[in-house]
Amino acid sequence: MANDLESKAINVIRGLAMDAVQKANSGHPGTAMALAPLAHVLHTRIMRYDATEPGWPDRDRFILSAGHASMLLYSMLYLTGFGLELDDIKQFRQWGSRTAGHPEHGHAPGIEVTTGPLGQGFANGVGMAIAEANLRARFGADLCDHRIFAICSDGDLSEGISHEAGSLAGHLKLGRLVYVYDDNHITIDGTTEIALTDDAGKRFEAYGWHVVHAGEVAEDTDALEAALREGIAEEERPSLIILRSHIGYPSPNFTDSPKAHGEPLGADEIARVKEILGMPAEDFWVPDDVLDLYREAGRRGAREREAWSQRLGRIRTEEPERAEEYELCLAGRGRAGWEQKLPSWPAGEQVATRAACADALGAIAGLVPSLIGGGADLTGNTGTKLGGFGVFSPEDRKGRQIYFGVREHGMGSAMNGMALHGGALPFGGTFLIFSDYMRGAVRLAALEQARTCFVWSHDSVGLGEDGPTHQPIEHLASLRAIPSLRVIRPADANETAQCWRIHVNSDGPSAFILSRQKLPVLEGTAERAEAGVARGAYVLVDEPGPDIDLVLVGTGSEVSVCVAAHKLLTSQGVSARVVSMPCWELFELNSPEERAVTLPRRVPTLAVEAAATFGWERFADDVVGLDRFGASAPGDVALKNLGFTAENVADRALALLATGGWRPADSTGEPPGLGGATGERTEQP
Repeated sequence: MANDLESKAINVIRGLAMDAVQKANSGHPGTAMALAPLAHVLHTRIMRYDATEPGWPDRDRFILSAGHASMLLYSMLYLTGFGLELDDIKQFRQWGSRTAGHPEHGHAPGIEVTTGPLGQGFANGVGMAIAEANLRARFGADLCDHRIFAICSDGDLSEGISHEAGSLAGHLKLGRLVYVYDDNHITIDGTTEIALTDDAGKRFEAYGWHVVHAGEVAEDTDALEAALREGIAEEERPSLIILRSHIGYPSPNFTDSPKAHGEPLGADEIARVKEILGMPAEDFWVPDDVLDLYREAGRRGAREREAWSQRLGRIRTEEPERAEEYELCLAGRGRAGWEQKLPSWPAGEQVATRAACADALGAIAGLVPSLIGGGADLTGNTGTKLGGFGVFSPEDRKGRQIYFGVREHGMGSAMNGMALHGGALPFGGTFLIFSDYMRGAVRLAALEQARTCFVWSHDSVGLGEDGPTHQPIEHLASLRAIPSLRVIRPADANETAQCWRIHVNSDGPSAFILSRQKLPVLEGTAERAEAGVARGAYVLVDEPGPDIDLVLVGTGSEVSVCVAAHKLLTSQGVSARVVSMPCWELFELNSPEERAVTLPRRVPTLAVEAAATFGWERFADDVVGLDRFGASAPGDVALKNLGFTAENVADRALALLATGGWRPADSTGEPPGLGGATGERTEQP
């Protein structure tokens, strides 16, 4: 059981949670109060970390998947000395504060991942366990030997993503995962029984997890430690410790109440709780002996960290190749000159950009040792096959090819966990249409700037016979709407190779949008794509004379259509240029003057993209696009019938020129580019 000082320390955590939520008049005090003993045990008896060096690569990771209980994490980060101060606690949920409503990676040291959307932290931890196992197998336990701990809630286990990730973790036998399920029986709507009657233990046993039924021990620190150590001792399976707690404990009026979940307790109730706990009535009370206890615990791992640093130093001297590759993995970068291995294709070849992605990946994987990933049951189909580096499995932890199975959302979030763990530069593929299934993970990758590479193929109606259910329309526009996500749709194989250069050499997430069908390698991309893709847009085909009448700007498979239309326009005396624009986000990083060099001001511009036209008004005067669903037919037939031909593009360009570059209104008063691909309202065939 906890001694007197430990009991006082645990009560300080409860007091900080109550006071911060009350001062903010917003937040979730109940879970933090109930789990204060668990947080105490984890940070003083179990986890290996050094709060003075929060980024130590071989630290244990702690994820608060139940991110609504953020004050539990913030209290521990302050008390153990990670760098948060008491003033940060007092500024909980305020503008500019490091203590946001839910934990935000990057706001303060010790916040390993951004949590809040339930289930995401659970799946992030699975990715972290994959990264840890891979690094330990490849570089040895003397460099990588740690665990991933997490606290999850009934909400986490209700969300579908946790089912996907839990199944994957059990299949992969990720024994370094130790999760505590806070089984408090309370949701916002009422008791969990109104909507949730699963037997979580049986479900996770079926997934292949080791389940510990800890029971009613939320206040018993020794029993909590014993349950955690039982989970740690299980090396062959991930562990789920089911803990029965009482939300809001020991509040007289709010224990086991939904009100304790998401409402301040009120000044009178807080006073009663503090009286029960034997605490003074003052707000944000942290006595010196409690702070000393936690600060000592926060420094305790320094000796292990220093020993690890000494081992790394010896390896640098005695095994420089191992040390170099390990540190390249930690940095997520390539060896000097790795870009020279990127393949190039001659003009005229026919190569699907998904195939070019796989070729480029295979060419560089040996020189970018942190690359690891695969597909959601579509590995070969999406260009994410990584030959020659083994398959990550319970039998081969060194493997760098991962088969995620039909688990798109779990894959996306696990990749985020891998990226934020460090030592892994993850990539994962599926069809673009199924980016819908992983949007939560994609948004969080952008929010926390995880270096995750989302590879999405089958990018348009050009995929063909699978029809409207598989043909993406609005997806490019919706992904471009996510701040800080690079969405790159390459025009051909040479542009695709440059996608990898950009991703490996940059921070934050990237999305590669790739074709199923073969595309011609275009004249000029071998020479211009390296600089051009990095700028986001570039002139691929110059205007034939000193003056310019028109700009055709395309992305992906439609750039070749623009090139063919350019020839038709030239034969009719129109001086046009063709701009390939693989990445809006990179293009908009340029100054207005730099952008005007590529897309001159006051020159009529026609955009061509087999996707929704939404957003193109910022760059173009008219759009040959697709504001309707597709159709089941061979890809070339679908593209032709929907207007993505050189002839239609040339006709639309001439019509634009005839209006002086302004988008004409049709009989309904609407600009033509806002209808079907040809500017007319069209019905589904």
